[in-house]
Amino acid sequence: MSIQRIDAGPRMSQAVVHGDMVYLAGVVADKRGGTSVADQTTQVLARIDDLLSQAGSDKSRLLKATIWLRDIAAFDEMNSVWDKWVIPGQTPARACVESRMAAPDILVEIQVTAVKN
Repeated sequence: MSIQRIDAGPRMSQAVVHGDMVYLAGVVADKRGGTSVADQTTQVLARIDDLLSQAGSDKSRLLKATIWLRDIAAFDEMNSVWDKWVIPGQTPARACVESRMAAPDILVEIQVTAVKN
């Protein structure tokens, strides 16, 4: 079975397709300085939409999501964006935790696994 790598770099690929499965790396916002958790979540989910599309999938095919927040107190703010993005009745299994992030201006990171269309 072939493996397709999307936006492959020296350290990681942004997405990997194997068979009917799509695995995304953790996605963070591109524009972070001075942005809110809601703003960063909006950016991240738009990037996830783009990567899933490139891989032949979409958010209706999500299986699993892991969300990392710099501060778990932002849980409701992040969910205010997430809840508008997911498709009712097609929500993935999900975990959300507080975590130290790779850079101080990263407030949210999301990783998803999906099935191809």
